[in-house]
Amino acid sequence: MNNEKLNTALYQTMEREQDKYRKWLVQCPPEEILSHAYEYAVCEDILMAMEELNLPDDQAMALLKQRGPLDDVFKDFIKLETDYMETVRGAIELCAERKAAKEQNREVR
Repeated sequence: MNNEKLNTALYQTMEREQDKYRKWLVQCPPEEILSHAYEYAVCEDILMAMEELNLPDDQAMALLKQRGPLDDVFKDFIKLETDYMETVRGAIELCAERKAAKEQNREVR
């Protein structure tokens, strides 16, 4: 199997895993759905990244051999330190700056 086919097979495996999770999740009560919202969203992002990612053969094959490669990637992801909260703070500050500038422009007129 060539590299492109390996990566396609991995993506399709992960996509099926997410589809199965989605089918289970939508049958749950609203509170249960909300408690899994972060996991669902991150797994959707992982799938989106996998659409463009081209892993080397050995890495793609290693993930393909796993029972739940998407879940494995998610579990590793949540252990990582990210700058997500810094990005959120930056977005808040940027929005507040723009709104304040807009208000100041209204007052000047």
